[in-house]
Amino acid sequence: MTTLLAALATANDAAPDVGEDHAQILEGLGARQKWISPKYFYDERGSELFDQICRLPEYYPTRTELTLMDRHLAEIASLVGPRAAVIEFGAGSNLKVRKLLNHLERPAAYVPVEISADYLVKQAEELARDYPNVHVQPVFADFTEPFELPSHPVMPARNLIFFPGSTIGNFTRPQAAELLAVMRHEARAGGALLIGVDLRKNPATLHAAYNDNQGVTAAFNLNVLRRLNRELGADFVLEHFRHEAIYDQGEGRIEMRLVSTRPQTISLAGQQIAFAQEEHIITEYSHKYSIEEFVALAEGAGFDAGKTWVDEDSLFSIHFMTAR
Repeated sequence: MTTLLAALATANDAAPDVGEDHAQILEGLGARQKWISPKYFYDERGSELFDQICRLPEYYPTRTELTLMDRHLAEIASLVGPRAAVIEFGAGSNLKVRKLLNHLERPAAYVPVEISADYLVKQAEELARDYPNVHVQPVFADFTEPFELPSHPVMPARNLIFFPGSTIGNFTRPQAAELLAVMRHEARAGGALLIGVDLRKNPATLHAAYNDNQGVTAAFNLNVLRRLNRELGADFVLEHFRHEAIYDQGEGRIEMRLVSTRPQTISLAGQQIAFAQEEHIITEYSHKYSIEEFVALAEGAGFDAGKTWVDEDSLFSIHFMTAR
């Protein structure tokens, strides 16, 4: 068995499901303001739906980030240097990392870190086939906590943490600071961070991006309930909930919700959870930053500001930083 296949087998064997975190889920649904962690979006179906969201005309972050990458990848590669190990937190679609690997000088390794094992396996297999000189070593983990990095046949010159797509916005600002500290730990001294960050902007642009006309974001949001039904034996009726995304300008964030359309009681893991009509579950935050705000946050976590690229409409930013 190859190293990659062994790693994939281990990832599959170790893959937890929602059931292993049922205490946290019950805690969230039992709170005065009900909530579910956004990490539960990303089963195989959720990951596929998110890829569809990224292709929607209203969803500007992906296309804007890709345009920025295409424009500045030569400079990014020069800053990263040769023989880097690319460690992608929350590995999703291969599109962005392929662009990065195609421009880097002799990349030594690619370590996708993902909570959805099935999706991770598919992505890692494709990259291992297409980049035979890059050591592809997937890690199945909750990347909000420190994890063990694999060793590689070729010693990398530096670790590059890659976190595209503005996923950092899904965390509250204190949580984002904690995650950046984990990234600094995994980057190690002399390593680097390449991260996408969504910027504060016109609320109408944000509303359209998170309430698309095709209903893909709604399906993505409701898929959480489908997953709880499948993995915890819950009895959510999806038609009795609706997707809603609002922008809180004071907090600088989109708040994604699942709203109960009627009074109802749900059974989950042996417990009864009551919903009033119009009561909602918060499933995701998407925080937006100014450039100065994000740089200060990252510097507090142990990174030094390097280079920032912003599109002409100031919708999105990409930051390259070094770990001190």
